[in-house]
Amino acid sequence: MISALIGGEHWLQTYTKRHVGAMPIRAIRGATTANENTRQAILDATRELLLAIVQANQLDVADIISVWFTMTPDLDAAFPARAARELGWTNVALLDAQAPRVVNDVPRCIRVMIHCETNRTASDLRHIYLREAKHLRPDWAKEQTG
Repeated sequence: MISALIGGEHWLQTYTKRHVGAMPIRAIRGATTANENTRQAILDATRELLLAIVQANQLDVADIISVWFTMTPDLDAAFPARAARELGWTNVALLDAQAPRVVNDVPRCIRVMIHCETNRTASDLRHIYLREAKHLRPDWAKEQTG
């Protein structure tokens, strides 16, 4: 029934050839804070976060599909994606966005969501929260140290 709705047997055969045995796609979260609203502070904090995520999850940059960065409205001196480009992530889709203003949010916060191909299960992934962003997910921050 489904194959008839979306193009018949040919579509199903093509889909199966492309996707059977393909690596699962997972999302890895993380966050950190910049010490101040300067280009250097934003890029340094972002670089530290990206490297920590890659190391903790044993990622190969070739397996990273895309990265979505958000920053709190008090950060406007640089795009966090610049740090990824400077690390050599030139074939990765990167997107920066401003997070909504939320009362009592962690100041100068940079959040990231990395989409990657990996054979690791979702429960085996390590979400990394650094600096003052540890308060956002104390459960995950505790896993990093313990």
